[in-house]
Amino acid sequence: MDVSFAGLPNTYFFLAGNREIIITRSEYPSHYGERKFNGYREWRKERSKFAVLIDKRVPIPIKEENVLLYLGAASGTTVSHLADVLSSGMIYAVEYAPKPFIKLLKLAKERNNIIPLLRDASRPETYSGIVEKVDWIYQDIAQKNQIEIFQKNVEFFLKEDGFGIIMVKARSIDSTRDVGEIYNAVTRKLEKEYTILNVVELSPYHKDHIAILIKL
Repeated sequence: MDVSFAGLPNTYFFLAGNREIIITRSEYPSHYGERKFNGYREWRKERSKFAVLIDKRVPIPIKEENVLLYLGAASGTTVSHLADVLSSGMIYAVEYAPKPFIKLLKLAKERNNIIPLLRDASRPETYSGIVEKVDWIYQDIAQKNQIEIFQKNVEFFLKEDGFGIIMVKARSIDSTRDVGEIYNAVTRKLEKEYTILNVVELSPYHKDHIAILIKL
């Protein structure tokens, strides 16, 4: 296969016909209907906001051995690829809804580097006895208080030199305000506590979303 490195461990760009796609090296079967290519899995941008960051060439200083806390893991679409990336690391995957958690649990049984937690991410104290200090926190939660949830988990779990990515869902915060105003307010709030490394719009794949990359 003719592949080029995409900036993350075990992650590559691959030209499929006239379209560039993202793939992760993986020995595992398809998890959400994605295509397989000779030991690789397609990381679909319309299904994963993290994949959009890779597609936009956003620098993400993640290492293969890092430990990551994933808040809002759902059924594990993005978790499955991050488990490929962190092949010698670990992912603590927090999800509150029982139905998607069933599929997340199935994924975790296939892998040795995913620990699924059926917990409420707004109450990090309920899993503080399980989750260690982590190198990364990644959050994708559609709640009005999503910023506060992120900050609470950073306070509990992120190492002093750690990184975080929060996917900000503007319409979940306020369905009436201008999206740009919401983005500006969120950015100002986060920059009081952290160093902001990047702010990235996720259109056209995910409307009214931005990703904010921070460093503690």
